Amino acid sequence: MAPYASDDTTSGRRKAVRYVVPVTVVGVAAATIGLVPALADSGDPDLPKITAQQLIEKIAASDVEQLSGTVKITTDLGLPDLGGLAGSLASAGGGAGGAGDGSSADPSARLTELASGTHTLRIAADGPDRQKVSLLEKAAEYSVIHNGADVWGYDSATDEVYHSKSPEGTDAHGKESGRTGAEQAPTPKEFADQALKAVDGTTSVTVDGTVHVAGRDAYKLLVKPKDADSTVGAISIAVDAKTGLPLKFTLTPKSGGAAVVDVGFTQVRFAKPAASTFDFTPPKGAKVTEADDAGHSVADRAKGKGGAGLPGGEGFGGLDGLNVLGDGWDSIATFDTGSGSELPSASKPSGGEAGAFGDLLGSFGDKATGKFGSGTVFSTRLVNALITDDGKVYAGAVTKDALVKAADAAAKK
Repeated sequence: MAPYASDDTTSGRRKAVRYVVPVTVVGVAAATIGLVPALADSGDPDLPKITAQQLIEKIAASDVEQLSGTVKITTDLGLPDLGGLAGSLASAGGGAGGAGDGSSADPSARLTELASGTHTLRIAADGPDRQKVSLLEKAAEYSVIHNGADVWGYDSATDEVYHSKSPEGTDAHGKESGRTGAEQAPTPKEFADQALKAVDGTTSVTVDGTVHVAGRDAYKLLVKPKDADSTVGAISIAVDAKTGLPLKFTLTPKSGGAAVVDVGFTQVRFAKPAASTFDFTPPKGAKVTEADDAGHSVADRAKGKGGAGLPGGEGFGGLDGLNVLGDGWDSIATFDTGSGSELPSASKPSGGEAGAFGDLLGSFGDKATGKFGSGTVFSTRLVNALITDDGKVYAGAVTKDALVKAADAAAKK
């Protein structure tokens, strides 16, 4: 199949809402999914033949704006289960941009929980101005509601509310604006959009039969990178035969084993949700944090930042001095932390608390040396990151050797 790189297709893919999995220096994670059976019913549907390019075009042309359903997401990057850690950090002022006045209801903190473990989400959407995402827990529920100009986050476990204003300038395609927490919901469409951006001449793309997903007939699109440096094994996308909406999106690492992340609808309805779905009033007695009071907002953090994406460095969007080396599956994000020789690492620890932190980092990473000097490589089952002793970071869904080569090449300049 010829590479598919139509500008019209790219524009079409932008119709989807986006989800950002936060990427950090320690425990680098990526929004990727594992290749597993797609919640299939017994028996595969008998559908008309379709080519891979036609199926990609069908995804790009999908214009579903009204739906409701349940999504199950399992992420296994080989990191410890974050559990409620993100919410605890937010309460202690560790949320993104927090300065000691964070809220457990801040979407920027709570959505990091999706980077590990298994979670169930209820999702509803009615066009670009109304979305709701609820993270269902054993004895509580966390919800993000976008309704017109308002974005609300509510944590029933702590009875906390976070309120901010929706980014201005949002059009029907979500262009020229930041994104609300609800618009960051991890739907199969989001992952498919990001993965298909990397489809080029180094990619094998085929139609891999049909399947039932959430009671719907679907085609399976199979994407396999050919690049030797990529850690991505294969991506499978179950595409609704009628609407073109991805219903399930999965990816396995080249090293094999279980899915890195597995996300898909278990129930879905393509009907307009009731208007009351998006209504929210803070419960009496709840602690309400306004974005301005916290010194930051969802809109401010989102502006100018890209999605986590596959397979490049868009997840580092907003970092000063960010560069992306290469393109497609072997792209590497690089930036300078500015820490210089003061950055603690496994190969060059500092004394005191910094030294303890360096020892901790070293326990998660492997020493690496080259023409660039020395540093530490931190690995997940998909994404690797090299942090050099002079404070430079190289990260991507590529092998350790690819990171060292990139650092060596930069050292020659």
